Amino acid sequence: MNSKIYPLQFEPILKERIWGGEKLKTVLNKPITSKITGESWELSTVDGDVSVIANGELKGKSLTEIIDESPNEILGSEVYNRFGKQFPLLFKYLDAREDLSIQVHPNDELAKKRHNSFGKTEMWYVMQAETDARIIVGFKEKSNPAEYLENVKNNSLLHILDDVKVKSGDVFFLEAGTVHAIGAGLLVAEIQQTSDVTYRLYDFDRVDANGKTRELHVDLALEAINFNKVDTYKRYTEEINQSNSVVDCPYFTTNFIPLDGKITVSKTEETFTVYMCVEGTFEIEYNESKFHYKKGDTVLLPAAMNSFIVNGKASILEIYIS
Repeated sequence: MNSKIYPLQFEPILKERIWGGEKLKTVLNKPITSKITGESWELSTVDGDVSVIANGELKGKSLTEIIDESPNEILGSEVYNRFGKQFPLLFKYLDAREDLSIQVHPNDELAKKRHNSFGKTEMWYVMQAETDARIIVGFKEKSNPAEYLENVKNNSLLHILDDVKVKSGDVFFLEAGTVHAIGAGLLVAEIQQTSDVTYRLYDFDRVDANGKTRELHVDLALEAINFNKVDTYKRYTEEINQSNSVVDCPYFTTNFIPLDGKITVSKTEETFTVYMCVEGTFEIEYNESKFHYKKGDTVLLPAAMNSFIVNGKASILEIYIS
């Protein structure tokens, strides 16, 4: 047994945001020091923001280093065949004290052409929602570039966008091209392609501490936007101690595991798996060791971990590439 194969946790990469708050600390126990921390990047290989291992024999090594040394064992044979040594996903927790900007992300083709990047299809799992919290997703009715530009010009973009009231446990799947914004009062787990390309369409006329507005990308976004009406809400079952399918797309598969007791997991070595603990506590028993997790923890299970036991009382998002 390779002693360097075990469940991996990473140092959170914390991001101050104009819309951020303190729930990443008060609810998820992240080591934030600011009152406007909006994001905790849990697993990332974005340039300049590469995750560093926080536990065990590999502590202090970066995710890119261990993939470079053992791509098949970490990523899995199928993921390595498809993506090479690139880690294709980015995992975050977000605390929206205020509304995020109205934004859109390009698809793979446009992102490759403009930024030499992956596109950004993503999903949100709502961990906590204050009363009347909502998100903005897509258009109320099918739109077009002329209507979009006219409403941007008249500062009335919100009038043609759909907003949806949300509650804890809700899941939304946003394909690249979907205009969107996370609303105030939401704590969200986000799973997305590895990309940091965002086109901002409207920012509620906010200014930063220096009195400056943030840059908008109204024209750049034109080619990226899907002007059709979209259905982003995902319904899913919640069978205890089972992997309940939530999202299955070309970029990632996400299941919901309501854990109450002990389950034995056996899997192929074709893909890595990531667990995000969105409620409760659990442990993983592997290679005669126990690893403990609580709400807000994210753990990378290398592909070579093909058999282990999960035990506890928790709600877990299970993510892999199929």
